[in-house]
Amino acid sequence: MKKSILSIIVFTIALVFSNEINAQEFPGLDKSPMDAASYPSSYRVSNKKVKVIYSRPQLKGRGLDKLAPAGKVWRTGANEAAEITFYKNVNFGGKEVKAGTYTLFTIPGATKWTVILSTAKNVWGSYFYKESEDVVRVTGKVSTAKEKLEVFSIAFSGEGDNFTMNLGWGKTIVTVPVKG
Repeated sequence: MKKSILSIIVFTIALVFSNEINAQEFPGLDKSPMDAASYPSSYRVSNKKVKVIYSRPQLKGRGLDKLAPAGKVWRTGANEAAEITFYKNVNFGGKEVKAGTYTLFTIPGATKWTVILSTAKNVWGSYFYKESEDVVRVTGKVSTAKEKLEVFSIAFSGEGDNFTMNLGWGKTIVTVPVKG
């Protein structure tokens, strides 16, 4: 009897002081948190035309040219490469694209960016980018923002079936027209 009471006491003390049993460890907030942009952008609209899932890096005193170098394939965000889903066939930057999920890569430039939809899936960064997996390449028009955007952002604007994908970071805004 004394042995089983002692066993229960020892077990209870171990249970109380054990971090593994009492607590789950959760990571802190990512330095480039994941976000989503969609069109229509209202959360109350379930019949979306497009959704992009991407991570949002911050400039933190660095230049855009250091984080997304001109002439080099960029993952279009941070961490995993951005993924874009079209829920029906669309005309993306003047080219027909079938409904589906694609990886979104870009090649920054001074006056235009190349925007790439790729069949690659579950891609970290752009380290393993292959041009042979491109579905389309379109030209994104570059303009200058009035105010500097510290955090990389993707947003959609427009009305009805005619809308625009906007990529913004620093003072750079890149736009791609979409019809769907």
